Amino acid sequence: MRENQSAGLSREQLEAYWMPFTGNRQFKEDPRMIVASEGNYYIDAEGRKIFDSLSGLWTCGIGHNHPKITEAIAEQARTLDYAPAFQFGHTKAFELANRVKELTPEGLDYVFFTNSGSESAETSLKMARAYWRQKGQPTKTKLIGRSKGYHGVNFGGISVGGIGGNRKLFGQAVDADHLSHTLFSENAYTQGLPEYGTDHLIKEFEELIALHDASNIAALIIEPIAGSAGVVVPPKGYLKKVREMCDKHNILLIFDEVITAFGRMGSMTGAEEFGVTPDILNMAKQITNGAIPMGAVITSSEIYDTFMAAGGPDYMVELPHGYTYSGHPIACAAGLASLEILEQEQLPQRVKELSGYFGDAVHSLKGSDNILDIRNYGFAAGITLASYPGEPARRPYEVAMKAWEKGVYLRFGGDCVALGLPFTTEKHEIDMLVDVLRESIG
Repeated sequence: MRENQSAGLSREQLEAYWMPFTGNRQFKEDPRMIVASEGNYYIDAEGRKIFDSLSGLWTCGIGHNHPKITEAIAEQARTLDYAPAFQFGHTKAFELANRVKELTPEGLDYVFFTNSGSESAETSLKMARAYWRQKGQPTKTKLIGRSKGYHGVNFGGISVGGIGGNRKLFGQAVDADHLSHTLFSENAYTQGLPEYGTDHLIKEFEELIALHDASNIAALIIEPIAGSAGVVVPPKGYLKKVREMCDKHNILLIFDEVITAFGRMGSMTGAEEFGVTPDILNMAKQITNGAIPMGAVITSSEIYDTFMAAGGPDYMVELPHGYTYSGHPIACAAGLASLEILEQEQLPQRVKELSGYFGDAVHSLKGSDNILDIRNYGFAAGITLASYPGEPARRPYEVAMKAWEKGVYLRFGGDCVALGLPFTTEKHEIDMLVDVLRESIG
């Protein structure tokens, strides 16, 4: 291990940090240290500029170190660094809740702040179960997710999540069942929304409702586009028919938009992009451009009003749930700045305008050795790679390491590599990225 690779840290110093979702043994033998960032690039410990092809972890669509966000954080830290969220308030939390309401579909009206996507998922699932108890239907506890779905790493999230590697070590969790994912071989190499699959998937949903009976089902939670499993895109009409099924059977629909909210799809939300309004919408990541941890859950008036009506005396807590850092003042300041930038610089529109160019560029890789499928929508794309026998995760890791050597940070996992460009990406950066992918995969 070269010292400049590890930013001056010794092997012993590297050991103290148990890194999340990381092969710790390999990393500590061959560190990939990031020491700074600027715009669409990271700077590594050797001083190289590294293109950020995943916007951090789907977090930094505006690019890194935007001066309006850093100034808002600094000013808030000087003014009010922390305020208790329980029984007391501060103005920035109410301002941000109103901005989120303005930028999400009509009918979503009440914002509950969390600190991450995992906490947003957990909060929405608890809200769904509690809502039905407050409605006098306590048997509605079953939760439905999807295969390949990702809803964070807490027990509720991994229960409705459908990525086996995130669940198998932890044993029995929350009672949940799963629909199939929307990835079909018939739709391989589709740009945008594929044609095949909606009728089959909705029939399966009907059968699952019949199996459990709607009187026992609290909610269905899905991502409009599944990101962590390798950008799995829904077929045309699927989300609207899911909404219709939930309405028909009195099941709450939760959209997990931790990845898709605030620009990634070319609209402020996936709900807006696909014309489907859920009962609950989860968000995180882009709400602060990744500068400060924050998440949120926004619900319909029906859900909020039900809790208020059942709350008892007005000084009593209506929902016994929350976090020490819910609506943290510095996070709220970062969120207000981030959402202002998205609007003022028209970044979702920019994504929509450039998504065709990005899609064409990524799909130009079709026919390259070791590529089995390419999918894309907005500024997100997934590439499925051929596996080594018995080692499905090895090739994506090797490709990502080659890309790092060539100056690109690339997200890998399972049998896929994923792209989630900064919204400020230029055409020449897309061309460079695709060239690096072609060389690294081949």
